[in-house]
Amino acid sequence: MTTTDRQAPSTVQRARLVLGNWKMHGTLADNAALLAALRQGAGNHCEMGVCVPFPYLAQAESLLKGSTISWGAQDISVHEKGAYTGEVAGAMLRDFGCRWALAGHSERRAMHGESDQLVADKARAALAVGLTPVVCVGETLEEREGGNTLGVIERQLEPVLALGADALARLVLAYEPVWAIGTGRTATPEQAQEVHGAIRVALRGLGVPQVRILYGGSVKAANAATLFAMPDIDGALVGGASLVADEFLRIAAV
Repeated sequence: MTTTDRQAPSTVQRARLVLGNWKMHGTLADNAALLAALRQGAGNHCEMGVCVPFPYLAQAESLLKGSTISWGAQDISVHEKGAYTGEVAGAMLRDFGCRWALAGHSERRAMHGESDQLVADKARAALAVGLTPVVCVGETLEEREGGNTLGVIERQLEPVLALGADALARLVLAYEPVWAIGTGRTATPEQAQEVHGAIRVALRGLGVPQVRILYGGSVKAANAATLFAMPDIDGALVGGASLVADEFLRIAAV
């Protein structure tokens, strides 16, 4: 990912995608109100989905089935089944109608020690059962201030790109700078585009420029339009704002 590479323009048209990541939030009552509001207010502006905690997958399926909003999980096991207490297999997620499975969110990498290779293995496990993995990458504030942003992204993506073009064509990538997640700080559109553009060049080199790359990190209705105006930002992975129906719908309607 060189400076010259970053300048290459993007020409492939990609459908916008806005996904919500509820993280460890929700109750049956709160979820019911939120999902009902999303279902009622969703338009045809873009593709929408929510990634909910495992216990609420059945509720999401029940309340969203037949709507334009898809649902998914926040993690997936690399194992198909067996003595792996606390793990959730891809086939189990598929049983609840999931479309998406997050892999490699910075909180999983930091709190659970997930390696770059493990993240790629989780993406492979999702693909094996027909789910779409959403593979997250991003640098810390220290790494950015040290001028190593693109080096970090390249390292995190290396085992994912090694999955090959056929696999890459069936997944989604999400750039989430760690320093912007839940902090209220957001990368400027230009900062985000620099990283998205570099990733796009790598994808183009593998023959899969159509892969969608989302931006995540304190995305709100107030900043979504300027982010989405960038040529290589294909939507958003939304955290806290996805828990507020009106805000999430406004992001999707940009």
